[in-house]
Amino acid sequence: MSSTVRLGRDGRVATITLERPPLNILDLSMIAELNQALASLAPHPPQILQLRGSAKAFSAGVSIQDHTADKVPIMLRGLHASILTLMALPSISIAVVEGHCLGGGLELAAACDMVLAADSATFGQPEIELGCFPPVAAALFPSRLGSGRTIELLLTGRTFDATEAERFGLVTWRVKPDEIDAELARLTEQFLNKSAAVTPLLKRAVQTGGGVAIADALAETERIYLEELTKTEDMNEGVVAFLEKRPPVWKHR
Repeated sequence: MSSTVRLGRDGRVATITLERPPLNILDLSMIAELNQALASLAPHPPQILQLRGSAKAFSAGVSIQDHTADKVPIMLRGLHASILTLMALPSISIAVVEGHCLGGGLELAAACDMVLAADSATFGQPEIELGCFPPVAAALFPSRLGSGRTIELLLTGRTFDATEAERFGLVTWRVKPDEIDAELARLTEQFLNKSAAVTPLLKRAVQTGGGVAIADALAETERIYLEELTKTEDMNEGVVAFLEKRPPVWKHR
């Protein structure tokens, strides 16, 4: 449906592919197109939704250029709208992760019901290096990883492999890179053999049992980001330093 987001549908299966090679960096235009693709599924949702990236990468995150003070509110609300729409769809969603899955890309993958990853995939939330934090991960990860592991990953900003991501619960299945398409086809066929009337009810029941609604948690993490974090000198310094290709000089205020 556009040059950077492709939506395909085959019966009860829909596939959204991020197509901004080589790393599928999410800029404002691409986020808007992703929102459009997801919203178009709502009237007649598929039973299975596959979300993947082109060029052997899922997504290396949101464009740093869109973290500046004038753009960050639009960026956050656009990305968060995509994630909330994705999670609200009754479709069973599968993120197919190859290569880099970082920052907003990892948040997008984690918002899917399940994640199929290649052994060679790499994960991480490096936002701390810009003097900021990822609101979706802050809202979504604690119930899955625990608060300690969440703080460790967000505070260090380190990258980790698919084996560790599977151990943390961020990856559901891990396969060899050359087996990922065959495994996706096998899983999709397995799920399609289940009742299309029952699977959305099962998803809603599981979400109900998950505790605090993600929309409520995300609203608070987004408020902290926009009303408190963006007012710090260090967030501005982190973004400017990255764009100027130099180490940040933190003022700690």
